[in-house]
Amino acid sequence: MSAVRRKFGDEYQAVGPTRSGTRRERQRFVDKNGRCNVQHGNLGGESSRYLSDLFTTLVDLKWRWNLLIFLLTYTVAWLVMASMWWGIAYLRGDLHRAHDGTYSPCVANVYNFPSAFLFFIETEATIGYGHRYITERCPEGIVLFLFQSLLGSIVDAFLIGCMFIKMSQPKKRAETLMFSHAAVVSQRDGKLCLMFRVGNLRNSHMVSAQIRCKLIKSRQTPEGEFLPLDQCELDVGFGTGADQLFLVSPLTICHEINSKSPFFCLSQRSLRSEQFEIVVILEGIVETTGMTCQARTSYTEDEVLWGHRFLPVMSLEDGFFRVDYSQFHATFEVPTPPYSVKEQEENLSLSSPLNSPGNNNKTRREQVCSLDCIDAAGEKNNSLSVNPLEGGVPVQPSAMHPSFSMIVACQLRGLRISFIVIKVKGAVCNSHLCHLTHTSSHKHEDCLSCPKLDPSIRSGGSHVEF
Repeated sequence: MSAVRRKFGDEYQAVGPTRSGTRRERQRFVDKNGRCNVQHGNLGGESSRYLSDLFTTLVDLKWRWNLLIFLLTYTVAWLVMASMWWGIAYLRGDLHRAHDGTYSPCVANVYNFPSAFLFFIETEATIGYGHRYITERCPEGIVLFLFQSLLGSIVDAFLIGCMFIKMSQPKKRAETLMFSHAAVVSQRDGKLCLMFRVGNLRNSHMVSAQIRCKLIKSRQTPEGEFLPLDQCELDVGFGTGADQLFLVSPLTICHEINSKSPFFCLSQRSLRSEQFEIVVILEGIVETTGMTCQARTSYTEDEVLWGHRFLPVMSLEDGFFRVDYSQFHATFEVPTPPYSVKEQEENLSLSSPLNSPGNNNKTRREQVCSLDCIDAAGEKNNSLSVNPLEGGVPVQPSAMHPSFSMIVACQLRGLRISFIVIKVKGAVCNSHLCHLTHTSSHKHEDCLSCPKLDPSIRSGGSHVEF
């Protein structure tokens, strides 16, 4: 922590992973552990579709049901096959003459149902103790033996394969993939970004790891259609390749908030009243098994911290890099504008014409905006008929140069701003407008300093006073 303070200064304050105060508990679409809270009901006749894909249905079942099906299947199969061997012995009369040395039974040494069951187990498991065996004078026993071998192979392949696939599923591999408890909003490289952190606890790598983000939010279309839990993609570097991760150490995933982002209008104040959920999906190939693994988590609006940044967890030791996972979820506050990106761009667009080098030393009341050029009417009567803007003041024609078509002074947001529309040779000039303030120190030559004006206008113009 002392190294962090030396790097960031003493102005930061480390905080926990969640926002202080009372949290608004509400239903999640995806839990923090990645489980989707969706249940399918009223399927009707569509339930039969599960039986058409019985293998996947068994794999998707919970372990307790898989073990129950496994035990019941083998138990029932063994009892049925043992009953068939006992039935053959009973119908042939082998049970009553089994101890007759001159009699040749279908299965030697089968006297009752337990002995028939033991014979089946010895045959199925290929134990072959040698005490019980099929004789050549029992064709029905030979047929049943072939049927038993085929049925046993099918049952073994189905159930053992199902158990193997279920055990080798990479779901547990996702338990060693970590996501930060909260997401943060702060500036990075001069841009407002939504960020969260991911990490891999194992030394084995995730091959071709890729991350995706979905915004889950209900909305209403302009046509009046309500879309519950509408899904919107959040760009986390798809165009630049930043979504392809080399996950050997914790990484901070960044979503730049711009005009294409769903959070373009999100501010610190509006975050308190918003309701949304960010679903994060991390996919990759497990290096040891070659199987695809997927880890999921989600962040609600209460888990998005405005004006925070993650604490660094990497440190350089003697010959290696060390990751401190005790600080994986920790954040600290940083100065961040509370306004949305949309509000910042609007403020920047309003102030950009006033930030020219010639106006840097002027006050806001001395700064001048320009209007689109307006074609003037009424030049024939040498009179000015103006429908002024709000607070506008028409100027008498006697105060105008003949080449000027209109001069209007208006009040805009409490600032006195001058607008001069210049008409040159019968056409309105759209290139340059006079951006100079008419103050006591203003000179006559400043009004006609536009380099695109006709030289005759520049030399013969007259000053206009407000």
